[in-house]
Amino acid sequence: MTDQPTIYELAGGDAPFRELVERFYARIERDPLLRPLFPEDLEPGKQGQFLFITQYFGGPPRYNQLRGHPRLRMRHAPFAVDQAARDAWVGHMLAAVDEVGFAEPVRGALRDYFERAATFMINRTNSPGIELLG
Repeated sequence: MTDQPTIYELAGGDAPFRELVERFYARIERDPLLRPLFPEDLEPGKQGQFLFITQYFGGPPRYNQLRGHPRLRMRHAPFAVDQAARDAWVGHMLAAVDEVGFAEPVRGALRDYFERAATFMINRTNSPGIELLG
């Protein structure tokens, strides 16, 4: 164990992560490319994303307690995530990170994670007739 504070602790706990999720989803609601990939009711997705990212960055293990292992690729497999969708998603998330005003090193850790995670979710190419195998 380490005495170093987690990103979750450095960020200030739940409140800034809730704000991040709210700002991100406000952008999703207005995005013609991404909005159709999300269910009509965004609230369950907001809660899941909040629980996942707080746990990932060192907060309580609430996501695992409620939903089990994250299995991000499996959970996103039904959705066509190509480079354009990835870029739009990342753009909204990074803008939300900036809007919340996270200080370093939190800002950098969040931006790095979301860039990498979004790339990992790509499961389609932009070329018609070619599909990546997950």
